[in-house]
Amino acid sequence: MSDQYSDSELSLDVSPKPSRKKPMFPVGDALRDFLKHHGREVKLPVAYRDLQRFIYSVPLKDKEGRESLWETVVYDKREWDYIREGLVHIYAVLKTEGDLSFSKHLDVSRIDYCAFGNSQPFRIRIINKFNDNYDHYYIKIADASRIYGLELEHMLSPNRITFFTHNQTLVEEHIPGIPGDTFISNYLQRPDTNIIRLAKEFVKFNERCFVRLLGDMRSYNFVVDITPDIEDFQYRIRAIDFDQQSYEGRKNLYRPQFFKENLPLVEATLKYLNKESIEQYQSEERTMMTFRLVSARYRIKEILDIMGRDKISSPEKIAQLGQELSDFHGGKANLLKCHSMGQLVKEHLKVCLRKNLLLIPRFKGRFED
Repeated sequence: MSDQYSDSELSLDVSPKPSRKKPMFPVGDALRDFLKHHGREVKLPVAYRDLQRFIYSVPLKDKEGRESLWETVVYDKREWDYIREGLVHIYAVLKTEGDLSFSKHLDVSRIDYCAFGNSQPFRIRIINKFNDNYDHYYIKIADASRIYGLELEHMLSPNRITFFTHNQTLVEEHIPGIPGDTFISNYLQRPDTNIIRLAKEFVKFNERCFVRLLGDMRSYNFVVDITPDIEDFQYRIRAIDFDQQSYEGRKNLYRPQFFKENLPLVEATLKYLNKESIEQYQSEERTMMTFRLVSARYRIKEILDIMGRDKISSPEKIAQLGQELSDFHGGKANLLKCHSMGQLVKEHLKVCLRKNLLLIPRFKGRFED
């Protein structure tokens, strides 16, 4: 393992805590133009502010009868017909590019609201009236930090993300999977769980969060997707919360291994993987991120240039993160010269992936500007 990753093996030092409340950052003109150019800005019939006009709510319980952080909201009959029709239309935009020919057998069965967290989302349950099959999507306040996080996830992770914006409204598809905290409680110790494969995926997830500076990946902010494979299962850990894209100043807040909520996964990883295996999986993930970067290099450069001019954190946090990353990578001076979180993300990608980029001759130097 190279010197710049000399302390990147998983650790039991679980101590960092994110800021109690992150501010929402408005979507600026440059980011709005980017969203329009790439088909993310779509005129929507229902806005976030429309959903805020519910008249009352009732607590929502989970399948075990325990109270959740969600509450089901109810609207006045005069509002409901307009909202219901608009939400079905939005679902068609998400799933069929706005083709409404399939919408006659769709309906809204429930709208849930969560006041916990920064985005305060509404969760829309769409049901097929013929067979009672249902799906979900989310409507949130459009926050620049979250949009940058979604775009970087779409381009740099193995997962594609569907989302749209319209003015101050953000619409996101549902990301399926078992919530990380539920997985740790109910699945981690099951005899059919392949702990070694899960540990390998946790190392890779930890690496890609750190390289692209996605923070606050505590267990309830990611899901575990289980796929049956030849004689066993494969695991994919997917982030579901992107509010903390490049906001905090502490380096370890971008490394899921340091959160106490993830401790059982860290312990399992240290138990079943040796140092050489961890280094191998880190290298594999950096290699795959490099391939994704070069395949979407123009779009990534465009979004990072916009992000570099945008304000999505405080000067104190930017300076702190630049210093901690520079120290971690052995005194990389360019990290100390960054004056925005966008510049830090771009420089950090260069530092982490430069070795891999140099192995691809036809892309050598293309990301240096």
